[in-house]
Amino acid sequence: MEAEVWTIRRILDWTVGYLERKGDDHPRLSAEWLLSNACGLTRVEIYMNFDRPLVAEELDRMRNGVRRRGAGEPLQYVTGEMPFRHIVLRCERGVLIPRPETEILVDAALEGVDSAIVRGELFNDAEEHALAREAAEKPAPQEETDATLDAESDDSEPEVTREPLPVGPRVLEVGCGTGCIALSIASERPGTNVWATDLSEQAVRLSIRNRDALRLGDFVHIRECDLASAVPEDLMGTFSVLVSNPPYIPSAVVPTLPYEVQGFEPGLALDGGADGLDVFRRLLELAPRVLAPSGMLCVELFEENVHAARDLVLAQGGWATAEVREDLTHRPRVLVAIREGA
Repeated sequence: MEAEVWTIRRILDWTVGYLERKGDDHPRLSAEWLLSNACGLTRVEIYMNFDRPLVAEELDRMRNGVRRRGAGEPLQYVTGEMPFRHIVLRCERGVLIPRPETEILVDAALEGVDSAIVRGELFNDAEEHALAREAAEKPAPQEETDATLDAESDDSEPEVTREPLPVGPRVLEVGCGTGCIALSIASERPGTNVWATDLSEQAVRLSIRNRDALRLGDFVHIRECDLASAVPEDLMGTFSVLVSNPPYIPSAVVPTLPYEVQGFEPGLALDGGADGLDVFRRLLELAPRVLAPSGMLCVELFEENVHAARDLVLAQGGWATAEVREDLTHRPRVLVAIREGA
């Protein structure tokens, strides 16, 4: 009997109906994303190739993806990637998925970078990092012998002079996850020196993979540690921006989150303690030691605790301003505070 033929149009329509019955909020978008991942096509190419049949390998990938998505697994984990602002990031289970509201946090951090450039807070961490890396990769010198000296030629090629790397402010991100914030800042403001940390070994490995894929190794320095404990001590007090998307969901709220979130994403990146501000309090304690005068603290928080966080900032003292900004759905989400100047 002739094998059943699944064209792009047929499997797209079937998947939309299947995911709709499974309760997917955006079944067509999910179906397009899964099909794009299975076949290596853009969403536009999907609609230009409706009559193309899927080969066996594509059909297997599509069936596996539909099964996982139908079981409630986040689409980003199923496909292994997601777009964020102007970059595409690898995603994997065990590391928090970037959210659209976090793009507002990046906007705030970029404001801090731009202000620091105006103030002339420019450093050459990238240049020093590149030189150290080149030195480490350079082969060990061989012991000179008469044979090697005779083999040398007077017309050997001259050394290539490398163009100096751009300089920029220093930014510290605590809790980098996939690296979405750090890598967006470094890619959108070339020359910015971003130091990023995370307590999770898996998150650090993933963010390094994303960094290297985007060729930002000279500008983004990633460390596995608690808060900033692995950041060089001589950098303390020189950062223009301290940015973080810490765990901020109150413990009692975590079990009420959608199954797609609390059933798959790491609790370490979600649970912020009784009021959701456990990690924020530690960040606030760290900020005066990390930030330069007029430096910015910007943190994404829960809509029900972000104003309480602002009150903590004002009570601490040493801050010129502290404001709460709304996310894309007009919920209070991002706290932005500026240190007093010198």
